[in-house]
Amino acid sequence: MNVTDIFLKIDNISVHGYNQLLFENLSLTIQKGESWAFVGASGSGKSALLQTIAGKLNITNGTIRYGFWDKYIRSHPEESHITFHQLITLLESKHHFKNLSNTTDFYYQQRFNSSDSEDAPTVTEYLQDIRPLKGRERFTTDQAISLLNLQPLLHKKLIMLSNGETKRLRIASALIKSPALMLMDNPLAGLDVNTRHEFNNIIGTITETGISVIITAAPNEIPPAITHVAVLKDGAIIETCTRESFDAGKYNFHTSTAIDGNAIAALAKQTEAPPYEYIVNMHNVNIKYGNNQVLKNVNWQIKPGEHWALLGPNGAGKSTLLSLINGDNPQAYANDIVLFDKKRGSGESIWDIKKLIGYVSPEFYQYFPADNSCLQVVESGYYDTLGLFRPSNPAYQQKAMQWMKVLEIDQYARTLLKNIPASAQRLCLLARALVKNPPLLIFDEPCQGLDSHQQENFKSIVEQICLNTPVTLIYVTHYQHEIPDSVDKVLRLEKGEVVS
Repeated sequence: MNVTDIFLKIDNISVHGYNQLLFENLSLTIQKGESWAFVGASGSGKSALLQTIAGKLNITNGTIRYGFWDKYIRSHPEESHITFHQLITLLESKHHFKNLSNTTDFYYQQRFNSSDSEDAPTVTEYLQDIRPLKGRERFTTDQAISLLNLQPLLHKKLIMLSNGETKRLRIASALIKSPALMLMDNPLAGLDVNTRHEFNNIIGTITETGISVIITAAPNEIPPAITHVAVLKDGAIIETCTRESFDAGKYNFHTSTAIDGNAIAALAKQTEAPPYEYIVNMHNVNIKYGNNQVLKNVNWQIKPGEHWALLGPNGAGKSTLLSLINGDNPQAYANDIVLFDKKRGSGESIWDIKKLIGYVSPEFYQYFPADNSCLQVVESGYYDTLGLFRPSNPAYQQKAMQWMKVLEIDQYARTLLKNIPASAQRLCLLARALVKNPPLLIFDEPCQGLDSHQQENFKSIVEQICLNTPVTLIYVTHYQHEIPDSVDKVLRLEKGEVVS
């Protein structure tokens, strides 16, 4: 091995984080020109390894040698103050966008409030502020915009972007910085079918410019442009190989789910069917932000006990449509919308609506405060608050714990939400949506970030709830296999219009 070809060398490192040992004596060598995928079950250490490489976690033993940094400093001695951090971009599961005032982060409902959303920069303004390091100009802003197909989004406020559009923007912004190394945590999550297909070409274009890429991915979703795979288990690398020799079927991380249907039925039990003619009744709904029409003449009637899939590509208007049902969008008052047999604007409060709905989405996950314990987060579902701000109710806490056990996250009950794996965080929010037995469940990409076992377990739970209770379900996903079998109705959106 030519030492000058070493791009990154991890040598017997030990890493502590969140009061636990994350890695012990872990080693990995990456050569110049290689791009890697880290795969493994939830909690195996994939995201933590990306954070370690990016310098976000403390190494207590061993070393990491950044060969690309050594090379940059040799080539640019006048830039000796540059640290390796500045040659790395890390795209984690959550973004950290700022308002134009640069004083506060975005908050969940900001996108739906026109006066507050004006404080967010546009895509163009955001990209224009990014500067690469001297000598690292690999992508111009125009090239990044073209590669990620951002032209239709340039006028949009950041807060108005869909989950998938935000993902594309973040990749583009990383490219403009032209790092030596791009770290991407589950970059395919939230992307629609077409964008997932295009992602391999995007990876190929990136690597052709000399930028190395390391991603985390599901075993069956590794782009062909990736050259090598490392399999993690319990904080250790148990196999490394080329992508061509990687056997995805060997590592599907699926263990059988033994769902107790009676236990689920007892937890989700409702005394009687919801006394409504319509859960949702919309007529010719139109939503505009400035000159941008997000929804156009949408009609949708949902009766109690129906199970719907809401489908469409990134930016089709799905999240905006759901915001009208969940009580988050004030434009509901200017439209003909009936929820639970009450016309919007007839005196009901946002809390009257929310108490009837269990809701989770990528945006909700993005903005949910993480300083409560996981058990407190789940119990907060009874009050529809973003965290628990009152003394715990023993009966509520007991049921919250039961749901956590069903979702296999009870071991995190006393741990702060921010200190557990992202997949477990998402499952906490799913438990929070289920805990009060609402008549309507809205699951917007609920399996995003979950491994195959967690996906199957959750799908089985939803199936049992649908079979044993009169619940109404709206389910959003970009993956056909995630849709529960009980779903038998579909609304498909494209560019804000109903197409089926």
